[in-house]
Amino acid sequence: MKQGLHPDNYRPVVFKDMSNDDTFITRSTINAKETIDIDGVSYPLIKIEISNTSHPFYTGKQKLVDTAGRVDKFMSRYGNRKKI
Repeated sequence: MKQGLHPDNYRPVVFKDMSNDDTFITRSTINAKETIDIDGVSYPLIKIEISNTSHPFYTGKQKLVDTAGRVDKFMSRYGNRKKI
């Protein structure tokens, strides 16, 4: 195996699903701007929009996840056009 190929700064990081507030801790090298305290330990926090606890494929429930207003933006651009 080549030396110096992989990063050395693996550390525990908390990922938080913003659609259902589920959190999980895993090791990562990603840079985080925020921190969160869990059981008295401070971890870097990464906010994600969807995870396996909220994705329709894993939950079996079909629901619309629209945090950025994508549907409204599309409808305002293209939804009210009339065909000639």
